[in-house]
Amino acid sequence: ERPIPSMLNYQLHIENGSMYNTPPVFAIYVSMLTLRWIKAKGGVAVVEKENEAKAKALYQEIDRNPLFTGVCAVEDRSIMNVCFVMEKPEQEKAFLKLAEERDLVGLKGHRSAGGFRASIYNAMPITSIHALVDVMQEFAEKNK
Repeated sequence: ERPIPSMLNYQLHIENGSMYNTPPVFAIYVSMLTLRWIKAKGGVAVVEKENEAKAKALYQEIDRNPLFTGVCAVEDRSIMNVCFVMEKPEQEKAFLKLAEERDLVGLKGHRSAGGFRASIYNAMPITSIHALVDVMQEFAEKNK
């Protein structure tokens, strides 16, 4: 029988007449809210389908638009963090400026990797992905 860590061993809590150890209450609370939200949306399968649609829309634009290039092999692409670069790195600051003017923030990639990273986690609505795609298309139109 595998030992259960004391903070997760509720029998130990009962034997001691209270919590044996203080559980991570905030993390538990946030987990509860998140699970309720997922359930209200229709469950994990619905959220998964939405996430796949968001990633597909963004990757289609990256693959279609000659100014942008994905940094991962197609089979290794993330549906949560979409990383991409520009064909002309000298255009990155101008693209980032346009995105920020359109209220799209947090796109700058990691300092060691460069480029861009669009974090499209569960709560990110598909309308935000469409807004990013629109900015990518607008930038391409202005920089032919």
